[in-house]
Amino acid sequence: MDINYWAVIVSAVVSIIIGSLWYGPLFGKAFMKAMGMNEWSEEKKARMKKSMTMSYVLQAVASLVMFYVLARFMIGMDQMSVQGGLTTALWVWIGFVLPIHLGDAVWGGKWILFRINSGNMLVTLLVVGAILGAWVQ
Repeated sequence: MDINYWAVIVSAVVSIIIGSLWYGPLFGKAFMKAMGMNEWSEEKKARMKKSMTMSYVLQAVASLVMFYVLARFMIGMDQMSVQGGLTTALWVWIGFVLPIHLGDAVWGGKWILFRINSGNMLVTLLVVGAILGAWVQ
């Protein structure tokens, strides 16, 4: 079975939407506080705004790569269904994402960022797993 590239592209777009909601109205204030952004100077905020376009481009490319690899995992494990996508995404989150974010929290001490960031990745991976799995049904 081949990868459906449209499903990967749609997944990347959906992940940007999820991230915008997650780091905007849902948890944006807590994230900004934990990152110390509420204490930034106006000059630093302006510099950050100027670099946002490149940040979104790099994140979109990273998302395309991640969802392509997730689709490869799903195909390799013969999990091309919504249930298979959800299962594979959950195991990817448990086995790869969670330990990385946990290590960041253990060594960086910012448990609120652990909860916000790992929660975002769990939701994103589950939705994307379902999209990738449903696309071929």
